[in-house]
Amino acid sequence: MDLELRNQRVLITGGSRGIGLACAAGFLREGARVAIVSRSAENLAKACASLAEGEGEYAKDVVAVSADLTDIAAAARAVDEAVAALGAIDILVTSAGAAKRRPPDELTPQLWQDAMAAKYFSYINVIDPVVKRMAQQGRGAIVNIVGMGGKLANPAHLAGGAANAALMLASAGLANAYGKQGVRVNAVNPSATHTERLQQGMEVDARISGTTVEQALARANARTGLGRLATPQEVADAVLFLASPRASYISGAVLSVDGATTPMVV
Repeated sequence: MDLELRNQRVLITGGSRGIGLACAAGFLREGARVAIVSRSAENLAKACASLAEGEGEYAKDVVAVSADLTDIAAAARAVDEAVAALGAIDILVTSAGAAKRRPPDELTPQLWQDAMAAKYFSYINVIDPVVKRMAQQGRGAIVNIVGMGGKLANPAHLAGGAANAALMLASAGLANAYGKQGVRVNAVNPSATHTERLQQGMEVDARISGTTVEQALARANARTGLGRLATPQEVADAVLFLASPRASYISGAVLSVDGATTPMVV
């Protein structure tokens, strides 16, 4: 299927690693032009080198922007840099930011605020200037990569889950608010995905429990509905579809990409 993404200008936050990087590679394969944002200049350099070895006529021309998106001014500058390099932003994918997990009895008001800054405002600080630009140009698509923690409360992930739930509401609300101006907004909720970060976590868990990484991975796979963790590319495929003209009447949706691990109706 041709997703009709050729020459689309795409901004991806958190685009230097994991699902964000897989999204960047996917858009490039489809012939889109891509800008990626990350706090780490080192990670951006590695990501650009990796993408340059892949498919796509613009693979060697990826725009890299270093910014701390929890800072409002820095996020605005990142958007401006991407627009200056690409000419405009047709598609925004947000994938930057994650809240630390804490047991409930360790949470404090400051930690709740930190979680909102890390996960919610790192998204909103980019979404707000971009959605307004898209409204002015009369078109655009936004896909927010959120997480199943906002659908099902986990005692170890309450603050981060609350940020995820807020992002889902913001996605649906912005879709309704800007739909008549040609902007679609959707959210994707992956469950545990076999990224580099998750692999590192498994290595730590294996050392703590005195088992092997393979055993830790087997346990993680067994907890999923399909019997295996998602790959970043599988999540990226869902993101690309929602961002594409092929999903032209899908807006305000929250799509679970968790392999039926969380069997929920809503």
